[in-house]
Amino acid sequence: MASILRLPDQPEACELCLRQAPLTRHHLIPKALHGKTGIRKRFPREECITATLWVCRPCHNQIHRLFSEKKLALSFHSRDALLADPRLRTFVDWLSTKPAGFVPRH
Repeated sequence: MASILRLPDQPEACELCLRQAPLTRHHLIPKALHGKTGIRKRFPREECITATLWVCRPCHNQIHRLFSEKKLALSFHSRDALLADPRLRTFVDWLSTKPAGFVPRH
């Protein structure tokens, strides 16, 4: 019998800026790369599917503005790694001071 993979439950707030806002699921290992040989060798299938963060739309957009899918998969496949990047950390720190409905202009 195949095991059932369970995705993390949706939290009350963005896992990066901690604001309460509508959330989207960010795949820490981009779905477009799950079938690539290098990714399949590096990460178990279960991790590719379940390694996600719940983030607000502004945080999600900023992640994809800053990093290519390959860079996300190879270097930024955890919350801690994402927040260690000074560009994303600066954005998240700034956004965390804004009200829940605030959407930055880009």
